[in-house]
Amino acid sequence: YLKDPRAKIPGTKMVFPGLPNEKDVDNIIATTKTTMIRVVLPHHLRTLAHVGEEIQVHLNGSATVRAIIDAIEEKYPMLRGTIRDHETKKRRPLVRFFACGEDISHDPLDTPLPDPIGKGTEPFFIMGAIAGG
Repeated sequence: YLKDPRAKIPGTKMVFPGLPNEKDVDNIIATTKTTMIRVVLPHHLRTLAHVGEEIQVHLNGSATVRAIIDAIEEKYPMLRGTIRDHETKKRRPLVRFFACGEDISHDPLDTPLPDPIGKGTEPFFIMGAIAGG
């Protein structure tokens, strides 16, 4: 259907000519099989990435902190190294992760996140910790 909709629906008045490139068809199908995750970033990271308060990333597998950060760094390369260390891949000391109101900053990065995060009904929060005295 995506390659030539007029051939699949004879007599249609649809103006969409189809996608002749097989890679474009594969990309559209792959997008429908991903999970959309909502992420709220702290102000300084929003400024760096030139985005609004909430971004959306797509995951191909389970919703985990590692998968979300991987997707963020792929979509927004300017954020690489700001949330986690380039080499060790550990969370930066003054960055915190929240899922469904719970601080999960010290949980293993591959722990599955709650269903509301995985379904996109609740955002995943990345926040800058407040330090000082």
